[in-house]
Amino acid sequence: MTSKRIIIAIAIVLAFLHHDTWNWGNSDLVFGFMPVGLFYHACYSLAAAILWVFAIKFAWPKGLVDWAEGGDSNES
Repeated sequence: MTSKRIIIAIAIVLAFLHHDTWNWGNSDLVFGFMPVGLFYHACYSLAAAILWVFAIKFAWPKGLVDWAEGGDSNES
C-alpha cells in the first residue's frame, strides 16, 4: 500500500471520528478544568495537523511543486 493511500485511509477514519456523539452527555473534566469533549477535539486537531504534515511530506505531488516554482514552465 502506498503512502498516499495510507494517508487517505487515515483521513477517512479521522472524518468518522470527528463526529463524537459518545462525548455529548459526558460531564467529566480532564485535568480538573477541561470538558472531555473539548479535550477530545483538541487531541483530534493535533492528530489532523500531524496527518496534514505527513500528507505534505509523503503524498504531495512533486510535479505540482516544480510547476509552482517555475521549473517546468512552457512559456518562451
